[in-house]
Amino acid sequence: MLDLAITGFTLALLVAGLRRPFLWVLAYLYIDILLPQKISWSLLASLPISLIAFVLAFLGWLLLDAKEDSRFTLRQALIVVLLAYCGITTTMADFPEPALEKWAWVWKSLVFAVFLPLTLRTRLRIEAAVLVMVLTAGAIIISGGIKTLGGGGGYGTLRLFVADNAGLYEGSTLSMVAVAMIPLVWWVARHSTIFPAEWRTRLFALALTFACLLIPIGTQTRTGLLCIALLAVLSLRSVKRRFLYIAMAGVVALAAIPFLPESYTQRMSTIENHKADQSASTRVAVWMWTLDYVEHNPFGGGFDAYRGNKIKVEMRDVEGSGNNVSVDVNEAYDESRAYHSSYFEMLGEQGWPGLSLWLWLHALGLWQMERIRARWSKRTGPGTGWQAPLANALQQAQLVYLAGSLFVGIAFQPFIFMLIGLQCGLWSYLKRIDAPSRPPAIRRAPVLRTETA
Repeated sequence: MLDLAITGFTLALLVAGLRRPFLWVLAYLYIDILLPQKISWSLLASLPISLIAFVLAFLGWLLLDAKEDSRFTLRQALIVVLLAYCGITTTMADFPEPALEKWAWVWKSLVFAVFLPLTLRTRLRIEAAVLVMVLTAGAIIISGGIKTLGGGGGYGTLRLFVADNAGLYEGSTLSMVAVAMIPLVWWVARHSTIFPAEWRTRLFALALTFACLLIPIGTQTRTGLLCIALLAVLSLRSVKRRFLYIAMAGVVALAAIPFLPESYTQRMSTIENHKADQSASTRVAVWMWTLDYVEHNPFGGGFDAYRGNKIKVEMRDVEGSGNNVSVDVNEAYDESRAYHSSYFEMLGEQGWPGLSLWLWLHALGLWQMERIRARWSKRTGPGTGWQAPLANALQQAQLVYLAGSLFVGIAFQPFIFMLIGLQCGLWSYLKRIDAPSRPPAIRRAPVLRTETA
């Protein structure tokens, strides 16, 4: 039944694009997030459905859509430069075959991030893109939340639609995305015109937020806990009653502790001492190896360059307390361990130029969203009131990603580049509609001078 429903909905969405080509853009968002071809075992599993939607979206815009309002922004240019640079490093990668496997989906993620803003010419299109991303990722999150409540969680054991620990279905990645999506969930509930801002919409937003908070518990990832803490701090900027918010957040956190699984609390306790945890100690060792690697390879080693690492991991077990403390140091050796950090992933694979481009891309996005928030927050009148909250939600989502990616290698995660595409589209759209409202520059009339003999 699930296979029939997903296949029918996906094909119906593609057919509907014949009448409204922009639906093919939404179809690609849906397919690239949910991966229905991996859920299905019949028709969709045998078709390159993601590539089909990608080609239809591009051809629909190129041949059938209006382009007079499309703008190419600086951040899109940065993505193009990053794309070209990654292509060059792929041809010279330390491990050519794994590099080509990663390049096969990275280029598509970057190209779509460049393409998406060109299609977001109206408020309705921007809302539709946000809504599809929220509901599609929400389908995965709701499934995981239900299984977590039913006791089916655990580190690496939470089974979702796809039994594949990769992409958005990887535990730490899903935890980060779930928390980052919360601001967008509430923007849709409060400001979207597609669904009315009524009690049923807000009730669904509340339930989806609860499911988002359950995902870090169900996956038992420390990244999710850090993302929740950061989002709680970022939300202080937007709430009206901050002291009440802090008090309620503290009460909820204390009340939730007795209901948390023991395995979850034990895993979270390893945050305090990374040297006593093998996973955390291995990450630090890989980061040190990466810094040493780029000293001799400043332009990186291409995708999956981590496969060449050989590291020594030291773990310290502390027993006793007070004056009776004994420390046992255990050494272990490992190799081909992943970066477990987007920053070191960019540094090791693309070198200093790639890391600089990636950081510039994100820093510029934070600055642009702040500019929109400052410019539109005090405006009143018809058609206002949604721009600043959306910029704030996108900025918060990006900050949560940048924090979570400290400990997860998701520098090229497609969902994040979709968020970047949304930011570029919002910036371009608001810059275009705001241009007529600016007063024209005052030019002085030329002074005619007569020369005297």
